[in-house]
Amino acid sequence: MTKKILSLVSLNLLGGLLFGQNFTINGYIRDQVTGENLIGATILDPATMQGTITNTFGFYSLTLPTGTYQLRCSYVGYQSWEQEVTLTQNLNLNISLAPGTTLEEVVITAEENIELSPQMSSIDVPIEQIKALPVLMGEADLLKSLQLLPGIQGGTEGSSGIYVRGGGPDQNLILLDGVPVYNVSHLFGFFSVFNPDAINRVNVVKGGFPARYGGRLSSVIDISMKEGNNQKFSGEGSIGLISSKLTLEGPIGKDKKTSFLVSGRRTYIDLLTRPIIRAQSDGQASGGYYFYDVNAKMNRIISDKDRVYLSFYNGLDKGFGKDAYQYQSDGVKYTDKNKFGLNWGNTITALRWNHTFGPRLFANFTGTYSKYKFRIFSEYETITKDGNQTEREAESIEYFSGIDDLGFKVDFDFLPSPQHNIKAGMNMIHHQFNPGILGYETNLEGESDTTLGANKTLAAEFATYVEDDFKISDKLRANGGLHYSSFLVNQKYYHSLQPRLSMRYLLGSDLSLKASFATMTQYIHLLTNGGLGLPTDLWVPATDRISPQRSWQVALGAAKTFSGFEGSIEVYYKEMNNLIEYKEGASYFNLGSDWQDKVTVGSGESYGAEFLIQKKTGKLSGWVGYTLSWTNRTFEALNFGKQYPYKYDRRHDVSIVAVYNVSKTFAISSTWVYGTGAAITLPESEYEQESTNDAHFSRSIQKYSSRNGYRMRDYHRMDLGLTWTKPKKNGERSWSLGAYNLYNRKNPFFLQQGYDNRGNKKFIQYSLFPLIPYVRYSFKF
Repeated sequence: MTKKILSLVSLNLLGGLLFGQNFTINGYIRDQVTGENLIGATILDPATMQGTITNTFGFYSLTLPTGTYQLRCSYVGYQSWEQEVTLTQNLNLNISLAPGTTLEEVVITAEENIELSPQMSSIDVPIEQIKALPVLMGEADLLKSLQLLPGIQGGTEGSSGIYVRGGGPDQNLILLDGVPVYNVSHLFGFFSVFNPDAINRVNVVKGGFPARYGGRLSSVIDISMKEGNNQKFSGEGSIGLISSKLTLEGPIGKDKKTSFLVSGRRTYIDLLTRPIIRAQSDGQASGGYYFYDVNAKMNRIISDKDRVYLSFYNGLDKGFGKDAYQYQSDGVKYTDKNKFGLNWGNTITALRWNHTFGPRLFANFTGTYSKYKFRIFSEYETITKDGNQTEREAESIEYFSGIDDLGFKVDFDFLPSPQHNIKAGMNMIHHQFNPGILGYETNLEGESDTTLGANKTLAAEFATYVEDDFKISDKLRANGGLHYSSFLVNQKYYHSLQPRLSMRYLLGSDLSLKASFATMTQYIHLLTNGGLGLPTDLWVPATDRISPQRSWQVALGAAKTFSGFEGSIEVYYKEMNNLIEYKEGASYFNLGSDWQDKVTVGSGESYGAEFLIQKKTGKLSGWVGYTLSWTNRTFEALNFGKQYPYKYDRRHDVSIVAVYNVSKTFAISSTWVYGTGAAITLPESEYEQESTNDAHFSRSIQKYSSRNGYRMRDYHRMDLGLTWTKPKKNGERSWSLGAYNLYNRKNPFFLQQGYDNRGNKKFIQYSLFPLIPYVRYSFKF
């Protein structure tokens, strides 16, 4: 084997010297069973260790000198592929990988190794691992799984909020097939909008951001939807305690060049509670709550050079109630009707066209539309009937907010050689902000129609970038680039040039040191009232009075692969400026004034260290993560202008995640998490203040020393899941049993002042989730 490799190297070098020509192999790497493009698959020549990885559409391009090569292609969870190729001209080669029959150890010897890539602060989490983890109510949740990674924290217990390296929820660029998602929460934050059955890949970047990303300060969560099986019709689904879901996919037409995917999910909380509400109201009232989401995607292979994708997502949370009561008095019949509703949701569409202009140049053109809306309303009506005369009195009030985006972007991948992977592109977004509008109508004392709140605001955002992932020497490799962005709003023009650089230096074959520096600018803000991810949070733009958010971050670390494990250690420091918060006592309810008058501007900093050991293959997979961090905020109008801990400042954060495949039909999964208690603000003393007028009454005045100066009890919890899978002739069936908070830890949700048995005041802890068992039935065909 060694002689063969040496001879191939000699032939390649001789060919390059004699003819001085390079040729390119390019194509797509796909799943052999479903036809799905594989993102991040590796193809290389082991003799020269020249290789590359596929982009987000499964495309690769590898340029080598004239010669014969024994190419190898690999991807985690798939059988490796090898083929001898003689290069005397450019070659188009599409590769299909067969899924591994077992999850045995896979030796990865190319760019996929964590220590070889210059990118740091980035994590890929396999979707199958996410779906295997035990979670609240048995509802697999993408964002809750990401909360188990170092540097990423959740908000309150059970919520799907994401806080990355001290940033807020608005500082996460969450992309679904390249389209920003503004509200990622169902059920007031307890579930996320992403259905794992419709997802192909999740990549999280916490720092060292490549130049192609922009618009947020803290993280990028890049989510790719499945493309649909173009080989055969298939499906999967599940029935759980609070929701059911179904995914269907397959080819369209006999040529197998077109495929589709449709995935739907709905809760039935409203169906379960409706009989109870009717029984308690003697049939005169009804109401409930539910959410649903639908993912759909279709793609068409037009030619070897062209492919078109159409993606769609729509999700809605809806709470509703109504009642009607009738009564009579002195012969007059009265009918009272009440109706109220609360709903919020996202609509997302993306149309993409892939085109290869040559063996080394790949382009993707995308048109996008994204809409988030929130609406709450209440209607009251009284009908009075006295003989033949009927009178009607009606009042209605409605609150609405939202954001609409229409965008276009183009991205180019140019791979002139294995030493360079150049990306460049631009994007434009037209924003329409509706920061909160209150409408009131009534026919009492004459008709009235009143509208309060902020007016619609239009804005235009533009960005362009160039980045190069290049090999400086055998040991030193870097990813450097520039991201330029601008924002036009109310005749005010902002712009920003943001340099990015990540580097790695090899200390050995499996150990490297890494460093990164990145600056980021964000032109939108989220005004939030609390930590539950409530839909009342308002998206507002930078204005002529409120500047864009800005940050810079530096990180140092080391990465190593050993015995099937990936390990990394990172330390980081981040500064953030032009952050906004509500002033004391202000909220979105103060519609009489402009939102800009209700906020204060400040800064923040976050620093710490993160440790991660991850295992993606084998019978036992999972990770152990630990974060040591400090996160602070400083606002002139808050806490007397003094620095204070951010609400989600958490000194220690530990997570242990394990999935053990006992056999082909039985698996055990478990998670254990520990975190320092949340920072809270509590009064230190209280006194009575007498009235200054003749009414002679008093009121209690509470005195606070500092904002977030106290901590609730530490948080810890264990979850456990068991899954039995039974192969069937046309697929498989499985039952999952598990428990959230296995040892029934009473974790603090919030504190409230109360009294003990002697009548003395004290703080009482309230907990939200005790031990909660779940059961789920799943199937594939």
